[in-house]
Amino acid sequence: MASTFKPDDANQVEEAIAWAVANGEPLELSGRGSKKALGRPFQAETALDLSALSGVIDYEPEELVLTAYPSTPMAEIEALLAANNQMLAFEPMDMTGLLGGTSSEGSLAGALMINSGGPRRIKAGSARDHLLGFEAVSGRAEQFKSGARVVKNVTGYDLPKIICGSYGTLAAVTKIDVKVLPSPEKVYTVLVLGLDGPAAVKAMSAAMNSAHEVSAAAHIPADLTGKSGVSYIKGAGASVTALRIEGFGPSVERRCADLREELSAFGAVEELHTMNSQSFWREVRDVQYLVAPLPAPVWRISVPPSAGADVAGRLSAMDGAAWFSDWAGGLIWLQLPVSDDAGAEAVRAAVGVAGGHATLVRAGQEVRAAVPVFHPQPDAIAALSLRLKESFDPKHILNPGRMYAGV
Repeated sequence: MASTFKPDDANQVEEAIAWAVANGEPLELSGRGSKKALGRPFQAETALDLSALSGVIDYEPEELVLTAYPSTPMAEIEALLAANNQMLAFEPMDMTGLLGGTSSEGSLAGALMINSGGPRRIKAGSARDHLLGFEAVSGRAEQFKSGARVVKNVTGYDLPKIICGSYGTLAAVTKIDVKVLPSPEKVYTVLVLGLDGPAAVKAMSAAMNSAHEVSAAAHIPADLTGKSGVSYIKGAGASVTALRIEGFGPSVERRCADLREELSAFGAVEELHTMNSQSFWREVRDVQYLVAPLPAPVWRISVPPSAGADVAGRLSAMDGAAWFSDWAGGLIWLQLPVSDDAGAEAVRAAVGVAGGHATLVRAGQEVRAAVPVFHPQPDAIAALSLRLKESFDPKHILNPGRMYAGV
């Protein structure tokens, strides 16, 4: 019969994992449960529910550091930061809509465990670049900590980089120190209308190589712009290639004007100001253009930006495909019709030509059990991943098989 541990502190987390180790009982780790449909299906009958470990422990706006328990709601953290004109610069995704939830349910640890990173990743990096330190309990039932509440800390192994993106397979995090940054005073977006994929990549490349400090670059094909909640995007009637500029007011206005002039050679140019810009980039961040229809599989594809247009062209030729790109063409979000394998063979063949990788973000449980959710690893990398798993969790107690079968 399934059972659940719900610890109130790190010591109780250690006790629960110690019991699991002693009894050879795998544990399903979860916080607020918003990402249960992400990755391979859980392979454990016993749950370790960390939702009680919630709340901000310490926040020093002048030091740009926030410390919180792992299951602290992301909405709570973002509201606290916004009240102090600060933000999590890596723009953690709200995957609620994409994964079929009904409200913003994500937690701080959830964003770290998937190494979340939004449109600003091309400038600010992802979650692993903003995690300063953490405390956790390993699969050996041992408490440990790594990093510190300072940016300049080079002592020991860089475990924050390892723990991010581990999907709870290495340790149960119990405390998190994260870096925050000031919010920009203004956010403008330059729009170039009517470009096809190759022209969009050229325009985004030109913008990224300019002196205007572009912080995000995305391309929305014409068949998806109508799904936007931003009226100008919705009514564009053409594809939209978007470049974000943010910072102090006068600087943003000048850089935006200059970028508009430089990009006018590509096509008709318009701009969005702060409120509409913020709404638009939230849509890109949260993949709102591909939320419906809900059962349809969604892929997250990473390729060199220079290859983005070619790969997108190959993928768009698939029956029923819908896509848009982020990260100046380096990230492609792809939706396909429901099928037994979510189009895995064709997708990975198209991506492999460019040396990229593809992750199945959304699909039914049966499909995620049968198809490799994460891109298959070369033998050497797979062996290294297994060694890392066994260093932290030698008996494969924590979220076994969540990322790769047998790991």
